[in-house]
Amino acid sequence: MKPILIAGISIVNLALISYSVAIITQSRKKILSRTVLVFLSLGVVFDISATVCMVIGSGHFITVHGIIGYTSLIAMVSDTFISYSVAFKKGADTILSAKFLRNSKLAYFYWVLAYITGAMIVMMK
Repeated sequence: MKPILIAGISIVNLALISYSVAIITQSRKKILSRTVLVFLSLGVVFDISATVCMVIGSGHFITVHGIIGYTSLIAMVSDTFISYSVAFKKGADTILSAKFLRNSKLAYFYWVLAYITGAMIVMMK
């Protein structure tokens, strides 16, 4: 396996950890804390970095898994952007609505689905 792909795999695992810490913390406390914002931001940075590594390493920009991955990245970037918007409007440690929490979890679970499909593709090779 190419070193750039190994780097991408390692980095996407960091994205999984970051997103998981953010969404689980947010779901348990039901508030939008600075901690949640930091881990969402780290997740996005790791996710974009991993995506770039994997595109370079695979040599393919458009694949079925790629489309799922790109759309799940867009979902998490959107969730992060909306989270920052809420934090700027309502302040830190804002109590979150059930709808907001549901939408964040949906974006996260869709991202995890993309993560799992990528892992399955690697295991089948």
